[in-house]
Amino acid sequence: MITVGTSLLAAIMATATVAPPATEADFVSIFNGTDLQGWVGDTTGYSVESGAITCGPKGTDLFTASDYANFVLRLQFKLSAGANNGIGVRTPGTGDAAYEAMEFQVLDDANDKYKGWLKDWQHHGSVYGIAPSKNAAAAMRPVGEWNDQEIILDGRHAKVTLNNTVILDIDLDAAMKDGTLSGKEHPGARRSTGKIGFLGHGDYVQYRNIRIRTLPAVSAPAAPVAPAAPVTPASPMTPMKPVKPVTPASLATPVTPATPVPPATPNKPS
Repeated sequence: MITVGTSLLAAIMATATVAPPATEADFVSIFNGTDLQGWVGDTTGYSVESGAITCGPKGTDLFTASDYANFVLRLQFKLSAGANNGIGVRTPGTGDAAYEAMEFQVLDDANDKYKGWLKDWQHHGSVYGIAPSKNAAAAMRPVGEWNDQEIILDGRHAKVTLNNTVILDIDLDAAMKDGTLSGKEHPGARRSTGKIGFLGHGDYVQYRNIRIRTLPAVSAPAAPVAPAAPVTPASPMTPMKPVKPVTPASLATPVTPATPVPPATPNKPS
């Protein structure tokens, strides 16, 4: 029998204890881990299994009841072999989100059934039909394991990080300035707000630990201030006629003295 000292035993127990995950400031959970409260759409094709939103064999589109414009979305997902799903953003909750909004592809890229025909903009993490991701297959964990993903959507900026690897970082307007990669119209890519959704194709996919941090609205660039109209210079004033100088008194024409009046003749004495 091996006796373990009290202090050593305590150290072993402390090492074996799993610390709780760190609190993420400003993030709010949008899935309670129990049911689909707060979600709308295909609530029958999706269910909750082992604390995860699960897309079943008939699962189509499931959306948040609330709308989100600019945000950081963090979640974990797990794929079955060859699974295909998507994360819709700024969706109206109707129509095909890949065109009526935007879809970030969720896909088991490495599966043999996709070899040889998968387009760049169909790989995991791509904005479907608009912008391709890079190195997604290398960043993805093996089928059956949980992956960590973050999506940042801030105005026209979109960024996807998969298992601590950035696989997409684009300006949406720049990506579409010469048209879309799919060759089709994607009017929903211009939307500024809408629901977040899981876009199923009947493949078994699970999502959990879904939380979001909203970002402030992106300020529109200030309109340039028009330059002030040039001030028209005033017309030059007509110079005044010079004033004739006043002749000094000393130079004035002398006044002719009056003729003296002769004195009166005195009367003769009587």
